Amino acid sequence: MDLSSIEIFQAVASTCSVTKAAAAVGRVPSNVTTRIQQLEENLGVALFSRDGKKMSLTREGMIFVSYATRLADLAEEARQAVRPLVASGVLRVGTMESTAASRLPDVIRRFGLLWPDVSLQLTMGATRELMQSVLAEELDCALVARPPEASLDKTRYADLDLSGFDARRIYVEDLILVLPPKHPDIKDARNLRVGTLAVMEPGCTYRRMAEEWVKDGASLRTLELGSYHAILASVVAGNAFAVMPRSVFDLLRWPADIVTCEIGAVETFLVRCNGGRSDSFEAFYDVLVASRGRDVLSLSRG
Repeated sequence: MDLSSIEIFQAVASTCSVTKAAAAVGRVPSNVTTRIQQLEENLGVALFSRDGKKMSLTREGMIFVSYATRLADLAEEARQAVRPLVASGVLRVGTMESTAASRLPDVIRRFGLLWPDVSLQLTMGATRELMQSVLAEELDCALVARPPEASLDKTRYADLDLSGFDARRIYVEDLILVLPPKHPDIKDARNLRVGTLAVMEPGCTYRRMAEEWVKDGASLRTLELGSYHAILASVVAGNAFAVMPRSVFDLLRWPADIVTCEIGAVETFLVRCNGGRSDSFEAFYDVLVASRGRDVLSLSRG
């Protein structure tokens, strides 16, 4: 049992998919499958039940989640012990509202416990403006989103080119359309029964991906709103459809028979300007990476 196998296990448990886990940890799917099989053989139990391409944790897998998290945390502590960081001062972090809501609460809490001498300052914004703020040195780093490399149209998304940044992939999100209650299931944009897309501000990657998905199949109006709660309220009222990561939708828990449709994956990167060394940045990155396993633990307890 090694640390890379632990990270792979956490990724599969979090995404319930070998393909998505492979994207999250930067490996090919066949390697992920092999490493999970080797881990199961080493432990002598099945950690996952397989249903086609979907992977779900067995009872033994749910038990192992907490141990995997503890092992990952211990490895993080060991790295800090042999390569101690001297993190202090202010770290200016930009983030999308969706990431702040669904991913950062535990990260911020844990970062504060580990690094009390660092003042974390969060700024909300859309991906495009956050990247510009990092380049202008108004932010030290930012969490931004873009389509996966394999499906990225580099002409259309030229403004999301990460080659000028130190860019580290942190999360892979499932992007979904959220449709009014009792809306018929859809296969493509031609099946939409509402013509208004409730969205955040321009520069939002999720908005752009939804507009790309719709453009060839239906006419489209946009309704710009300031929060995901307001967006979902418009959907519940039947006035619009929306786009958001499934992790955000799962947090909102609206008591309505809302219809969802997955339209693809989107990757979240932590970006900063190239060059130099910042212990505060490295400390924040370490806590972000460790948080991926804790997301799994919270899901298994839910």
